[in-house]
Amino acid sequence: MQSLKGRVAVVTGATSGLGWWVAHGLAARRATTVVVGRTPARTVAAAGEISTRTENPDVYPVVVSDLALRSEVVRLANLLLARYPRVHVLVNNAGGYFHRRDVTSEGLERTFALNVLAPFLLTTRLLPRLVESSPSRIVMVGSAAHRGQDIDFADLQGDHHYRGMRAYGRSKLELLLLARQLALRLHGEPVTVNVVHPGFVASHFGRNNAGGVGYALALLEFLFGRRPERAAEDVVFAAADPSLEKVSGEYLERRTVVAGSRQSRDMVAALHLYETCEMLAKLPA
Repeated sequence: MQSLKGRVAVVTGATSGLGWWVAHGLAARRATTVVVGRTPARTVAAAGEISTRTENPDVYPVVVSDLALRSEVVRLANLLLARYPRVHVLVNNAGGYFHRRDVTSEGLERTFALNVLAPFLLTTRLLPRLVESSPSRIVMVGSAAHRGQDIDFADLQGDHHYRGMRAYGRSKLELLLLARQLALRLHGEPVTVNVVHPGFVASHFGRNNAGGVGYALALLEFLFGRRPERAAEDVVFAAADPSLEKVSGEYLERRTVVAGSRQSRDMVAALHLYETCEMLAKLPA
């Protein structure tokens, strides 16, 4: 087990499921582990349980009410920068599936806001600290659902045509494109950024959706879901394994670098998306 003692790791969406086990895996490797969650009670409880189970006293809760809001992502980034002089690992795990189109109070479609813009904004806000703390790693939790998707820049937030699963798959394609573009911009820096597909994980995916959708997803998890503690090992591998020290801008499945879809290697689209997210991130919240 690779020791991460003396290193600081931040995990979003870490109060349950995959994120909890990723935080547990990093804490077990002796990292100072920051558990980011939505509700105070659950976040404090998750950090406390991880600390007890791993016998690591350096596990800390940080609460952010809604990562789909740019204002909250900025608040989280500022809090982390104020508390931690060094940040070595950032795992962007938080995300969601929304069967029906929803718009945040800031006017952004929720799937895009949470799955794409939030990790982009948090990563870019923390990037100077990650560079200062290098060698550092950024890990995005992706999905094979990106395959078969493409990006419609004229309808980036599904104003005209919205289907929940297509929006989810497209968001994972967009996350992969952003990671590739960021890796390109970080060329020469000892900071890597990679995307990991942990499989279809039994971690209450999409249970926020009412009615038959939530029930169907729960049934699929029961029948085919991968245990979160096993899936988390692949994410921790990307965050800590020495074999990936110089691997960046890649997509991993089962600890192996694979090509990803043809669309995920379109660097013209990656640049356009990156610049679009930069513009959206600067808009008033």
